[in-house]
This record gives sequence, structure tokens and C-alpha cells, in this order.
Amino acid sequence: MEFAQIPNHSATPELERLSDRIWRLIAPNAGPFTHTGTCTYLIGSNQLALIDPGPDDPRHINAILRAIEGKKLQYILVTHTHKDHSSAASALKHATGAKIFGCAPYAPSADIAITGPGLDAAHDGNYTPDYILRDGEKISLNTATVAALTTPGHTANHLCYALEEEKALFTGDHVMGWSTTVIAPPDGSMRAYLNSLEQLRNRNDQIMWPGHGQPITCPQRYLRAILHHRNSRAAAILRRLNAGDQSIETIVENIYGDINPNLRRAAAMTVFAHLQDLVERKLAGCEGPVAPQSHYFSIS
Repeated sequence: MEFAQIPNHSATPELERLSDRIWRLIAPNAGPFTHTGTCTYLIGSNQLALIDPGPDDPRHINAILRAIEGKKLQYILVTHTHKDHSSAASALKHATGAKIFGCAPYAPSADIAITGPGLDAAHDGNYTPDYILRDGEKISLNTATVAALTTPGHTANHLCYALEEEKALFTGDHVMGWSTTVIAPPDGSMRAYLNSLEQLRNRNDQIMWPGHGQPITCPQRYLRAILHHRNSRAAAILRRLNAGDQSIETIVENIYGDINPNLRRAAAMTVFAHLQDLVERKLAGCEGPVAPQSHYFSIS
């Protein structure tokens, strides 16, 4: 489930109608972390909200502008500030006059000197929202109501969006339709991520539309599978600590084996996020600061 390989098929360039209120465009940015590309969703009818404008790629921006011809784009909603999700927001605002609503701008962690940069370079430093949505706040269109949900974990500022009329949840990178999510401290937090997954388990969404990959039609079963996978990964890390592994590099080698070299850094960041959580829960210890280069041990 985790760290799937680069897909063999390319993004769908055409506008796809997914329901009475939902359309999708997939950006031409396929890769090992984006699958077939970033999903941009249009919500509504003549009045529209857009969820995740995607990368600042003229091909994708022009495809969006063609898709909304004759309609009014009112809101550009952003799930989080990774460049593949947010960086087209400014160009679309300039072209359409729509307001950028969504997550807060990226704020570098004070712990970055200890933990390393994580996915710091992936963040969009130019993202400037007109309004920061808080948990439960809603935007209304003539045929749709969209509510924001705070779901930190993949990033500290991550939001999901619920389309109330269809019991549909747009999950950004919090829940993806092809792989589990990379959690990279300091901005990413395994504990926050797991808590946010549990939060979604308390909902009754009928479908999830992820930022990458295909729709999730059995959300509760899928969420249980992700939580089981994460708990199993934490247990495997504890077993490696009990066997004498001390470094993240050794743990990655023993757990992931012959992983694609392009994905090894992502695996190491996720192992570090698990170790950080295990130390906080007093299930593991660390010699010195909780950092990628430190040595870890089991507490039993």
C-alpha cells in the first residue's frame, strides 16, 4: 500500500464529470509522489468552487480556464501548501477574480534545525489566501455547500473539504487513492495524522475524492485499512528496535528491503515520524535529540 511505483498510464487531460455537482481535471505532473497527477475538482453548476488548483503549469491552468468558460468561479479552495496542490492559485485568481480560501500559509517549524527540513522545499512560499478557513466553516454556492475540516498530519495546515449535498469528502493528501501518505517531520506529524484519520472515522461520508488517485467508495473500510497499516508499521519498527536496530537507515533497510531508490528518502521520513511518535508515547527512547541521525532503542 505504501510507496507505490510510478504508474504506466498518463493523466486524463479531459474534464471529467463525476456527479451532478463535481468535475475533475488531472494535472500533467505524474510521478512517484503524485501518481497520475494532482486532481483538481470543480464544484457547483454556474457558480463554482475549485478545490486544489494544482501546479503552476500553463497546460493545467489553461485546461481549468477552458473548463469554466461561461461560468463564475467564486472560490479557489486549497487543502495544503505543497506546490503540486496550491501554486496555480495566484494565476487563477488573477485570471478569474476568484477569492483564495483555504489553509493557512506554511509556517516553518522552530524544530527544523533538529529534525531537518522534511518536505520544506515542497511548500509553496507564494501562497497568499484571501481568507483562512477554520474547522467547520462553510462556503455556499447556488447548488452546493462546502465545509472545511482541519486534518493536520501530512502537513500542519492541511484541510479536507466536505460537499454536504453528496456526503463527499475531498481529502487532498490526507487520504490518497493509490498509496499511503508520506509524513515528514517537522511539519508532518504521525500523531496528528492518526488523530485526523480517527476524526474522519466519526463521519458518514459516502465517497472520498483524493488529491491523487481514484475515488474511495468505501471510506470507513479504507480508513480502517490505513490505520491498521500504520499500526502494523509502528509494531514492525518496535520489533526492529528490539532486534538491535538503532538507526533509521538500518530500519528502512530491514523493513522496506529493495524499495525504489527514488522513494527511500520518503520511507526514511515516515520511519522518523513513527519513531518521533513512539518516543512521545514512551514506547521507544532516543540517545540525544529526536532527530533523523540519532540512535533509537526500545523501552520494554
